[in-house]
Amino acid sequence: MTEVEQRRGRPGYDRAGILAVAVAAFIEHGYDATSIAMLAERLGLSKSAIYHHFASKEALLAAALDQALGGLEAVVVESEALGGPAEDRLAHVLRGAVHVLVDRLSEVTLLLRVRGNTDVERDAVRRRRAFDRAMQALVREAQDAGAVRADVDARIVERLLFGMVNSIVEWYRPGGLEDASRLADDLLAIALDGIRAR
Repeated sequence: MTEVEQRRGRPGYDRAGILAVAVAAFIEHGYDATSIAMLAERLGLSKSAIYHHFASKEALLAAALDQALGGLEAVVVESEALGGPAEDRLAHVLRGAVHVLVDRLSEVTLLLRVRGNTDVERDAVRRRRAFDRAMQALVREAQDAGAVRADVDARIVERLLFGMVNSIVEWYRPGGLEDASRLADDLLAIALDGIRAR
């Protein structure tokens, strides 16, 4: 393959491959400092090859954030469909959130760095807050049922629980000693045993 063919992207990266490289660049350099030209250089593609898959840099960011948020939102929907005690649904969401984080580690890392500087980021922040409110309501429901200690405000409980989940992006490395299921078991053991009513 000639250098010109490589830069034109024949053959080259598919949509998922381009997105993965973009997410890595956004994390490394920050969204604002990453340009389509920089991505094209990293990919060995022309800018038009990137635009064939994504209309803009904002579209790349939106797709990445949607992978993270869509996974978390799906876990909430699953927990609601399960029914049953609030404590079990809360455990289901926590377990599912760990799996989403491990499966979409880069996208969740990017999500956690979003500050609301663009329309795409503001939409992501809005969706994160909706997720947080749903979790706070679930904690309150578990508190009202007597399953979770009620001497700590539900908002604080939710923030501490998901602070623990979100911290995984800082130290978890795929292929390490624990897979997502074991990591979720460990997190539930520490988190839920610490907030259960005595």
